[in-house]
Amino acid sequence: MTDTPAPASGAPLRLFNSLTRQLEPFAPVHPGEARVYSCGPTVYNYPHIGNMRAYVFADTLGRTLTYKGYKLTHVINITDVGHLTDDADAGEDKLEKAAAERAQSIWDIARHYTEAYWADIKALNIRQPAHWSIATDYVPQMIDFAKAIADRHCYELDSGLYFDTTSVAEYGRLARHGTDEGESRIDPVDGKRHPADFAIWRKTPPGETRQMEWDSPWGRGAPGWHLECSVMSEALLGFPFDIHTGGIDHREIHHPNEIAQNQAHSCSADSGARMWMHNNFLVERSGKMSKSSGEFLRLQLLIDKGYHPLAYRLMCLQAHYRSELEFSWEGLGAALTRLKRLVMGVAPVRDIPAAAVEDRRLTDLLGKFDAAISDDLNTSVALTLLEDVIAMKKTDAGQKRAAIGTIDAVLGIGLLDLLREDLRIRPKAATITDEEIETALVRRKEARAAKDFATSDKLRDELIAAGVEVMDGDPLGWDWRLEN
Repeated sequence: MTDTPAPASGAPLRLFNSLTRQLEPFAPVHPGEARVYSCGPTVYNYPHIGNMRAYVFADTLGRTLTYKGYKLTHVINITDVGHLTDDADAGEDKLEKAAAERAQSIWDIARHYTEAYWADIKALNIRQPAHWSIATDYVPQMIDFAKAIADRHCYELDSGLYFDTTSVAEYGRLARHGTDEGESRIDPVDGKRHPADFAIWRKTPPGETRQMEWDSPWGRGAPGWHLECSVMSEALLGFPFDIHTGGIDHREIHHPNEIAQNQAHSCSADSGARMWMHNNFLVERSGKMSKSSGEFLRLQLLIDKGYHPLAYRLMCLQAHYRSELEFSWEGLGAALTRLKRLVMGVAPVRDIPAAAVEDRRLTDLLGKFDAAISDDLNTSVALTLLEDVIAMKKTDAGQKRAAIGTIDAVLGIGLLDLLREDLRIRPKAATITDEEIETALVRRKEARAAKDFATSDKLRDELIAAGVEVMDGDPLGWDWRLEN
C-alpha cells in the first residue's frame, strides 16, 4: 500500500553533470519524458554492498524524475560477456574465468548471479526498470555497430579490433585524462597505437574455445565490454538520451570509452547522453569490499547478521550520492535504529485514508522537501524533513499520511508497508528459536506475576545470553541484540 506522488511543479530539478563538472537544470530531450541508462552488474559473482549503492542512487534518481512528473524509461544492463578482469582491457573475461575455475556452464553462472542480483534489487525496494538489457541478447547489433565505425575509427590486431582514441574529439574529457586533475592513468599495452585504445571485439586466441563466442568480420570471438552499453542504450533509448548513471569508477575508463564509441557512431561530438551522473564509493576499512576476500560484504551477509536490508538503503540515503560513504557495523546499526523509529512514527496513520494536504505546516515541509530533492537529490535533508512530518502533532491524520506517502515514494523506504515485526530479522548465528523465546517470555511473565523475581531475572539473563533483548512494556516484547 504505497502512495504515488502527484507531479511536482515546485523547484526546478538540478543535477550534477560529471561531463561538465557542474549543476545543470534537467532539460529532457523529449518533452515530458526522462530516459535513463544505468550500468548494471557483471554477473560472475554476487554484488557487494558497494555495488548496490549505485542502484539505490539510480532508483532515487528515477523516483525523483517520476515525482517531478516525467514519464520514466529506465534501462539497466546485465553484463554476461566481455568484461575483463582489468577494466583497462587486460586479463580474462570475468565470466569465462569463473566458468573455468568452477567447471560450470557460463550460462548457468550468469543466470545464478543475475537472479541473486535481482533478489538484492527487490530486498532494497528498488523499482523494476522498464528494461533489463542482457548483453548476449544484443551481439548481432554489437557487430553491426562495430562494422559501422570500423573503417574510420578502428584497427585490427591479432587479438582483435581496437578503437583508436585519437580519432574522436576530446577523448577522456569525462575523466579529465591528460590534465592535472584527471582521475585515471592507463598503462601502455603492447600492440596498441595508443595506451588508451580499447577493444571493440576480442578474437578467441588460436587453439582456444570460449563458451561464449560468435562469428564476426574480425574472427570468432566476443564483444568488448564498452561496446555493449553503447549498443544497448542506443537500441532501447535512442541517441541522445537524457541521463547515464554509474559508479564513480566508471568515470575513468568505461564511460569515456562509451562516449568515444557514441561520437564515432553519430559522427559528432555528442556523448550519447545529455548528462552523466556518478555515485561515489562506499568505503570499508577492513578490506571486505573485495570479492576476493571470501566473506565479502554482500547484502545477504547483512541479513544473516540480523540487519534488515532497508537499513542499508537508509544508510545510503543519509549521505549525498556524490559523497564518499564509510560503512561500519555501528553505522548500519544506527541506521536500523533510525528505521525502527520511522516505522513506529508512521504506524498511527498507516491505515488512515490519505487526504488532500492543506495544513500550512505540512505544505511548507513538502515545499522544503521538493527544494531539497530538486537540489541534486539531497536525500539527507529530505530524510530530516520526513522525520519532521512524522513528528508533527495536532494535524489531520489523513493529510499527514499523504505527506509521508509523497516523501517516502521518492526515498523508497516503503514505510507504509513496513511493520516493526518485519524489521526483526533472525541472525543466522542465533541459537534460539522464536518459539523458544516466546515460551521463555510467558514463563517470565508468570514468574513476575507470582513475584518470583529470581526466576524472572534468571530467564531474562538467559535470553540476553542467547542474543535476545527483552523489552518490558513494549507491545513488540523482544528483539534481537545485534552485536558486531
